[in-house]
Amino acid sequence: QGQLVEAGGGLVQAGGSLRLSCAASLRPFSGYAMGWFRQAPGKEREFVAHISLSGGSTYYADSVKGRFTISRDNAKNTVYLQMNSLKPEDTAVYYCAAGYSRVSYHHWGQGTQVTVSS
Repeated sequence: QGQLVEAGGGLVQAGGSLRLSCAASLRPFSGYAMGWFRQAPGKEREFVAHISLSGGSTYYADSVKGRFTISRDNAKNTVYLQMNSLKPEDTAVYYCAAGYSRVSYHHWGQGTQVTVSS
C-alpha cells in the first residue's frame, strides 16, 4: 500500500470543477510539505501547487493560479486540490508528492487521471 494515495480524478466538461484528495500514511503528516504535479501525454511532469507544513503558505504554477486551490487538513492527514474553471489543457495524470520544501519531494503517489472535455 502506497504512502500517498490520490483520489477524485475523472472526466469533466470544460468549465467544470473537480476536487482531488491525497491521503497520506506518512507520519507525522504535519512534518511534510505537500505538492501537486501533473503529467500530460507526451509531456514532462510539471509543478502545479505547493503547500507548506502548516498550510500557511501556498504556491501555484502560473497556468493554474486563480483557478486551483491547494489545502491540507493535518488532522486527517490529507491534502486537497480544488480545481475550478477546468480547461482541456488541464488534462493530465495528477500526482501528489511529499517532501521538505518546494524543490525537494521524496514521496510520490500513483496518480489520478483528470480528463477535461471541450
